[in-house]
Amino acid sequence: MNIHEYQGKEVLKQYGVAVPEGKVAFSVDEAVEAAQALGTPVVVVKAQIHAGGRGKAGGVKVAKNLDEVRAYASEILGKVLVTHQTGPEGKEVKRLLIEQGCDIKKEYYIGVVVDRETGRVVMMGSEEGGTEIEEVAAHSPEKIFKEVIDPAIGLQVFQARKLAYAINIPGELVNKAVKFMIALYTAFVEKDCSIAEINPLVVTGDGNVMALDAKLNFDSNALYRRKDIVALRDLEEEDAKEIEASKYDLSYIALDGNIGCMVNGAGLAMATMDIIKYYGGDPANFLDVGGGATKEKVTEAFKIILSDENVKGIFVNIFGGIMRCDVIAEGVIAAAKELGLDRPLVVRLEGTNVELGKKMLNESGLNIVAADSMADGAQKIVALVK
Repeated sequence: MNIHEYQGKEVLKQYGVAVPEGKVAFSVDEAVEAAQALGTPVVVVKAQIHAGGRGKAGGVKVAKNLDEVRAYASEILGKVLVTHQTGPEGKEVKRLLIEQGCDIKKEYYIGVVVDRETGRVVMMGSEEGGTEIEEVAAHSPEKIFKEVIDPAIGLQVFQARKLAYAINIPGELVNKAVKFMIALYTAFVEKDCSIAEINPLVVTGDGNVMALDAKLNFDSNALYRRKDIVALRDLEEEDAKEIEASKYDLSYIALDGNIGCMVNGAGLAMATMDIIKYYGGDPANFLDVGGGATKEKVTEAFKIILSDENVKGIFVNIFGGIMRCDVIAEGVIAAAKELGLDRPLVVRLEGTNVELGKKMLNESGLNIVAADSMADGAQKIVALVK
């Protein structure tokens, strides 16, 4: 789950992470009032969307008076920002962060992630702040430094100091940088984050070390115990189909293709998408209905796939171990009849009650193409869509 920059900074402030003073605004008048309340000669007007690259897209402006605040707020609010993370459709700006101007002396990068290779949390640092970390990794990987953190004892002071010196934090500010890193790590662990990215971390003219930007992502599996974080969720920033899927505990992610997929098991779902690509098609989604899906759950999954206007055909690929093939068939039939199936549907069933499931589909009166294998099903749906 993602949250906005201003929300991330509020979370970090609880742990003593230094951030500029700022206020959220939902209208031009609120933006001007926020700038007045801050009372600084320079304020920054920042678009708040769940995507990076806002500055390059015109979503961050420096204002030197209230007239400029009003002008920039009017320009950015309601604007559709297109960045490398939004895709070509972009995202509409519905809220702004009005923040104190900052005397930036130097920019750095600090990020905390879960490293799947080591199975541990890793803190990364670079003196190439303000640049996407992927770009730094591509053109100067030697400028990225990492500290692997032992979960039993947490981030140690010597590790934070080592990282601070490696990225050339000024000597007199190393202690402040160490305090910053330990606070960031503590917030990461205690709030069940999956990513905590500060880009840029800045050293200011008056000798402070602070987060000029903050991106926090949270592990969805831990949200049941993080009611305070769930309260920060902005549903307008999320795909409507993904929101609907979450209500029924379905693992759904929208993609850019035109072949809808309904599969049980994350591994099989990934393999299904791969084989569709292999035969020249493009999956429209990742959808795992899980091992213990009910008829109602399958029906809702099918509805979500059909609600995507880009879907030109559907591939149902089920291996029934825990999941019974007749339950899948029942859900597919119910949804197809309720919504009126008007697109090609290829179904591959294998496993528990497979013959009963196939019989139900064959006798349903629906226009369903049966597949004998995953490869056969992928080839058939790609051909039908084309």
